[in-house]
Amino acid sequence: MVYPNIRAEMKRCNLTIKELAQYLGLSSVSVSLKLRGKREFTLSEIEKIADLFCCSLDYLVGHKVK
Repeated sequence: MVYPNIRAEMKRCNLTIKELAQYLGLSSVSVSLKLRGKREFTLSEIEKIADLFCCSLDYLVGHKVK
């Protein structure tokens, strides 16, 4: 899964992959792979990112209400 809304929030907040990785306690390579859809974020990682950006989990994963 690709996470365009996480990248959008990172850009809005001028947050680098390295900074997000430090916040999550992961390596920059791991976060980069996850942002490109090569690996998946865990639920707890997505929750931390949602808290960081003060947004919903649905928004971060691109879920749209029908």
